[in-house]
Amino acid sequence: MLAYIFASKYLHIMETRRDVFQAIADPTRREIIGLLASQSLNLNAIAEKFNVTRQAVSLHVKILTECGLIVIKQQGRERLCEAKLDKLSEVYDWVDQYRELWSERFKSLDKYLAKIQKNKLKK
Repeated sequence: MLAYIFASKYLHIMETRRDVFQAIADPTRREIIGLLASQSLNLNAIAEKFNVTRQAVSLHVKILTECGLIVIKQQGRERLCEAKLDKLSEVYDWVDQYRELWSERFKSLDKYLAKIQKNKLKK
């Protein structure tokens, strides 16, 4: 009973806003993004590509939609999922800052190793 009271009172606090990092954290969602990058597909066509239930694929698509990585467009009687890859720039920007940092560190290490090598050759 105590757990129920806690959950009903505080569960809304635990709901997190979905972001692109959460979306790409799951390999199935990354595969779905890969599929949709080249063509728009309906939910059934996506589900056929995976060895999971249609409901599981539907949940993945929902998360990707909430993150802004795909949109669902109505075409006649069909609902097609379409990739919106511009949101992945957030990931690129985040990774790029660390690429620059590590690039500078490796340059510094190269200089240090070259200096050590030069000193060894002098001896």
